[in-house]
Amino acid sequence: MAGMSELAVSSVAGSWRRIDAWLATHAPAMLSLLNPPVVPDELESAQRVLGVQFPAHLSESLSCHNGVGEWTSLLPEQSPLGAAAIAEHWKMCMGIASDNDGLVTRPWDEEPWWHPLWVPWAESADGNAHVIDLRPGSGSGQLGWAGHADGGDFSDAWPSLAAYLHEVSRALYEGGGVRDMYPYLTSDGQLWWELGKGPHLLNGDALQEAPVGLG
Repeated sequence: MAGMSELAVSSVAGSWRRIDAWLATHAPAMLSLLNPPVVPDELESAQRVLGVQFPAHLSESLSCHNGVGEWTSLLPEQSPLGAAAIAEHWKMCMGIASDNDGLVTRPWDEEPWWHPLWVPWAESADGNAHVIDLRPGSGSGQLGWAGHADGGDFSDAWPSLAAYLHEVSRALYEGGGVRDMYPYLTSDGQLWWELGKGPHLLNGDALQEAPVGLG
């Protein structure tokens, strides 16, 4: 997946349109949790906090949906953050890292615990951040993880946010998974992603394989 050609990847806005249409058909309650587009003042304020201009793919995503109203399993393992939440998560991690030498790579890690040029665009249920790496170099723009204990992890990175969202929309419309995460519907009609093919239970209820496409 890391070698996915950008020519084969839908635009961020195109992927969101497909995801939205799928949710409107199969999980309308979840679609209602997605926030409207970010307003320019909030986007500019968040960028000032981080001291960087957000990458184009992230700005495009926020212009589709400024995060969600509450944590949701909309995406595999994570929930997208709005601009203000991105700034708050970044400030929190910078404060923790500054107080605990977290900006320095430890000898047994390949990455620091946090870096000022990591933009936390989404968050897992346990608070790990899915970050966009803005450090200069060949890996700039890739998506990796920043967790609670160890250094950042880019060992299984996505090449871009556009590539990641493209794969989410592809799984919903063509079947299959996003790497090893597969889409299901919960008993109350919510989209849910599980590791591996089912059958799966959630809180004792059977998960239904997500319908493919809009049919």
